[in-house]
Amino acid sequence: MKICIVGAGSIGGYVGVKLAQAGEDVTLIARNANLEAIRSRGMRLTMADGVEHVVRHINASASLAEAGPQDLVILGMKANQLAAVIKDLPHLLHDNTVIVPMQNGIPFWYFQRHGGEFEDRVVHSVDPDGHIMRAIDPSRILGCVVYPACELAAPGWVRHIEGDRFPLGELDGRESERVLAISAMFANAGLKAPVLNNIRSEIWLKLWGNLTFNPISALTHSTLVDICQFPLSRELAASMMREAEAVATRLGISFRVTLEKRIAGAEKVGKHKTSMLQDVESGRDPEIDALVGAVIELGKITAVPTPHIETVYALMKLLSVRINDDKLAVRAQPMVAA
Repeated sequence: MKICIVGAGSIGGYVGVKLAQAGEDVTLIARNANLEAIRSRGMRLTMADGVEHVVRHINASASLAEAGPQDLVILGMKANQLAAVIKDLPHLLHDNTVIVPMQNGIPFWYFQRHGGEFEDRVVHSVDPDGHIMRAIDPSRILGCVVYPACELAAPGWVRHIEGDRFPLGELDGRESERVLAISAMFANAGLKAPVLNNIRSEIWLKLWGNLTFNPISALTHSTLVDICQFPLSRELAASMMREAEAVATRLGISFRVTLEKRIAGAEKVGKHKTSMLQDVESGRDPEIDALVGAVIELGKITAVPTPHIETVYALMKLLSVRINDDKLAVRAQPMVAA
């Protein structure tokens, strides 16, 4: 299968190496130092158990037009980077090309093929003018939830931290031939991609933790275990999760685990820095709107109040402004004795 991964960062690079090693024809879209490293040395992947993988001869380009039509397009960049590639996306498409967006949070396609009173609503937090939704035919899209944690250790080098699950699902819940084929292809590459009949429920299950622990960790420079073991931050997380659950319930979503089990699961991860905290410490624009702002927006659509989420969102937006306007990297530094 011809596969193009647009965004060869941590998750895109991880998936690209696994699929290429399984014999798929993979092209990575990258830029700057990352592209140069992949072209000169290949793509390196260090697994959590220390095993090293290097795919030395892998297609890499900065141009979607150069890559040409593909059977599968994986959108591996963050939600706030999607709009920049949409105008060039047609270069990758033939009549039957499947698109798998791999963004965290509420996706731009959430209300497409959704049914009911909210059918085809635009989620403005992730797609402000509906441009992305209009540009991609929803019949091409498979929903996906990304569970692995990875980091780009250096240009052309991805370090895998944990996880290998990429649940997939048609937007309307059908069990189609194409979703089964792509699930099987992922499995052949050593990745778990169960086919779900309600991919939106899985999105909410992951988002339930992300929308709380990510911003709290970024604001307080705390790890998951720190947040869960400090009573006040644990209760703040629980309050945000209760609000999110109320929004999801209004949208027909039910959670298969309890709130306390979800918090306990986060606590077990231990001294892990969330991706949002890593962004703040590195001076990168944190991914706020897809994870937090979109939930507030869905709360307004469904008339469900989200006061705790809104408060944390306001603080994160201010921090984002400081990072972008002042070119600021906010890192906690140990005190040095005089």
